[in-house]
Amino acid sequence: EQAVRLPPVERMALVERILDSLDAPDPSMDALWAREADDRLAAYRRGEIRALALSDLLAKYRVSNPA
Repeated sequence: EQAVRLPPVERMALVERILDSLDAPDPSMDALWAREADDRLAAYRRGEIRALALSDLLAKYRVSNPA
């Protein structure tokens, strides 16, 4: 209730502060992603997975924009 009554500039500052708090580093999550990246690279080098061209990947998900 109190936040809703703040002036727009102060509400925006509050929102930014809350969003910044969600972006706090998490060392355990960073370690998990590093391990995942290492595992994927190793699988690629063993020939278990293949790389795709970025342009092909983007084309797959591109939505045509009717003008």
